[in-house]
Amino acid sequence: MASEMKLRIYGMDCAEEVTLLKRELLPVVKNEERLGFDVLNGKLIVDLSGTDVTEGDVLAAIERTGLRSEHWRDRSETTDDQSFWQQHQRSILTTVSGLFGLVGLVIQLALGGETESVPISSIVFYSIGILAGLVLVLPKAWRSLFSLRPDMNLLMSVAVVGAVLIGEWFEGASVAFLFSFSLLLESWSVGRARRAIASLMDLSPPTAHLRDQTGDVKDVAPADVPVGSVVVVRPGERIPLDGRITKGTSSVNQAPITGESVPVEKENGDEVFAGTINGDGLLEIETTKAADDTTLARIIKMVGDAGSKRAPSEKWVEKFAAVYTPVVMVVALLMLLITPLAFGDQWSGWLYRFLVLLVIACPCALVISTPVSVVASLAAAARNGVLIKGGVYVEVPAHLKAIAMDKTGTLTQGAPRVIDVVPMNGHDEAELLTRAGALELNSNHPLAKAIVEETRSRGMTIPPADNFVTIQGKGASGVIQGKPFWLGSHRYLEQRGQETPEVHQQLESMQEAGRTVVVVGNDEHVCGFITLADAIREETRDAIAKLHEAGVEQLLMLTGDNEGTAKAIAKEAGIDEVHAELLPEDKVTAVERLVEQHKHVAMIGDGVNDAPALARASLGLAMGAAGSDAAIETADIALMSDDLSKLPWLIHHSRRTLSIIRQNIAFSLAVKALFVVLTFAGFASLWAAIAADMGASLLVIGNGLRLLKS
Repeated sequence: MASEMKLRIYGMDCAEEVTLLKRELLPVVKNEERLGFDVLNGKLIVDLSGTDVTEGDVLAAIERTGLRSEHWRDRSETTDDQSFWQQHQRSILTTVSGLFGLVGLVIQLALGGETESVPISSIVFYSIGILAGLVLVLPKAWRSLFSLRPDMNLLMSVAVVGAVLIGEWFEGASVAFLFSFSLLLESWSVGRARRAIASLMDLSPPTAHLRDQTGDVKDVAPADVPVGSVVVVRPGERIPLDGRITKGTSSVNQAPITGESVPVEKENGDEVFAGTINGDGLLEIETTKAADDTTLARIIKMVGDAGSKRAPSEKWVEKFAAVYTPVVMVVALLMLLITPLAFGDQWSGWLYRFLVLLVIACPCALVISTPVSVVASLAAAARNGVLIKGGVYVEVPAHLKAIAMDKTGTLTQGAPRVIDVVPMNGHDEAELLTRAGALELNSNHPLAKAIVEETRSRGMTIPPADNFVTIQGKGASGVIQGKPFWLGSHRYLEQRGQETPEVHQQLESMQEAGRTVVVVGNDEHVCGFITLADAIREETRDAIAKLHEAGVEQLLMLTGDNEGTAKAIAKEAGIDEVHAELLPEDKVTAVERLVEQHKHVAMIGDGVNDAPALARASLGLAMGAAGSDAAIETADIALMSDDLSKLPWLIHHSRRTLSIIRQNIAFSLAVKALFVVLTFAGFASLWAAIAADMGASLLVIGNGLRLLKS
């Protein structure tokens, strides 16, 4: 039996449908935590693990709500298999409702004259208009009444019926039309939001140019390309799958995945992502992942699933709406029963105000605003190279007071590079580097690779080393152009007895500054030394400064490296506090102390040893491009470009999201409060209340979608 059901629910455009589904599904699954609702995508996730509930039980419960469901199909259109009537019934019925209501009004004005009575012909047209406006609503209203759980559909139905009973046929027809029109606009605007967000993530090309075993190239779907195959990517095309370049060089626009604004030069052996855009070179790429496991596919899946992981604001709004609606209904009922008796007024006038308050009790504009804002925020972040794994994590960065950071691969580049070349005793930099390059040419040690890379980057030719010997744990020696040379550490220099006080002082000073020193010499003297370090990333200093400006009170470095190196990097980067020579469990302890002190704490790292600390922090962030799978899977947010400058961007983006959510909530409540006051004062009408509610829904959705332009 499947442990999880993913269903598309047609017509789930508002909190009312969510409430309706919960009403039927909760008795079946017993626990609300097993239900995940993504209103924006019309998606329902039901966790059936550890239960004896079958898929048939769930589908039967959904059928009782009157909503239509089908098994979720990723990236499929919701209207693919719908008939014309299913696609357009709300539009048709709304048009009929409006036209017949208008005809009824024209007849009433033409035949009624100054009389208060409504002509029979007008009543007929009004009735058809009302029926067309409510035909999709009445079944839901009946189920709501039968279960004694009033919802928007029941409130509107009662308002229309009440208007008819007191002879306000035009008001009743207006409310039926406006309510149907508001549902149509709401469905359209939510659909527009779905399409806008889906288009942001629709980056995969439909075909891949696969080179088969005979060498021929044929077009196939990316899903049909086996891992390890070779695909050809022509200039200007999107790369169909994650892989490694085996032939060709080109610049690749990685903005869709990493958010980098400048194309990155790629050559043999470099990794590329699906969905990124090839520049002007022809590339051959060996695929490393299947279509459903690429970085892009994982991003799309995470953004798609993120809508069901609700943000704190969403949960608050839902709880508020659950209290707000019945409270307003009780107030309306008390007003209807008590006020006419207390003031001796006519019942009909207060009955009308009662109906207006029923319309105001509808919480839809309030509830729909938050999920739209959250999912728009998630999609915008993904396009900027920041993968947020759920709405629950969108608001956390806005509150951060402390951030702990790993050193290697996070603050630094994660690989050593040559910092200083210090020749001595008549040698020059070129001679020193070429001698060191010759002795390190065949070594796989990171320091050796850095020296060889530096030598080649300066355009120098590396001579061969004869009689090459590796001195285990100490260095290497060989004969270069007929003369013996050796290379090794400070300790090896001491063992050789060739160290002078001047050299010793220089080497100690470099090591205290966090540099690793490689000494080069011959049998006569020390030729010089080369210092290397894991250099900080170009953006690190600026990112740290911006984090301080953003109000982060404490920035810490947590590293397993030695204290001298850690302090040197921290000073260069602008870090407040350093904890060095830590084991993974020590990092967890340090993060726990921070959480106790500041409550809202983030940990950012890239290695397997960072995963426990990432899990313990209030918010775990991973360096996504070069980070380990363990760190990326554990983290709540991944920086796909390994760009620390995205961290202050994320904090400001989170605050902007929170600000827009608060604006939407405040605006929705202000509209409700205004109409409550106007209703008591006798200045509100049914059609104006529902028009205001409809307008509020559209405005808060539009305001939330502004986040797509972040």
